[in-house]
Amino acid sequence: MPGLSDLYQEILLEHNSKPRNFRRVENPSRTAEGYNPLCGDQITVYLKMSGDIIDDVAFQGVGCAISRASASMMTQSIKGKKLSEANQIFDAFHLMVTDPISEPDYDTLGDLETLSGINEYPTRIKCAILAWHTLRSALNDQGKKVTTE
Repeated sequence: MPGLSDLYQEILLEHNSKPRNFRRVENPSRTAEGYNPLCGDQITVYLKMSGDIIDDVAFQGVGCAISRASASMMTQSIKGKKLSEANQIFDAFHLMVTDPISEPDYDTLGDLETLSGINEYPTRIKCAILAWHTLRSALNDQGKKVTTE
């Protein structure tokens, strides 16, 4: 459906040019860094937690349009969520972009379904999931540097 594809592309371009939550969180509870050596994308994810609630989430870094858009959309999707909900969104997103045969959980994903077509471009999947794997490291309070390799 060409009209829908154009809409998805517009959403990605909007998130790339004006990324949401592109900043540093003051006194974060948890942070993690990520790096994609294939294309040079780098990201730091910051979380401010109150118990198991994500009060604030933000990111900084450099990367391609898909990487920035994915990180921007990720922060919007998990802000205010419980840790368990954020992990559920991670799992649904990861499955959507890495397994083209599975049926995405659109109820869990919401606007993140915009990135569903990324699995048609295997070299770009790592761009889309870098922020997510970095988030997972921060959620698990590992604080280790994540790499897509």
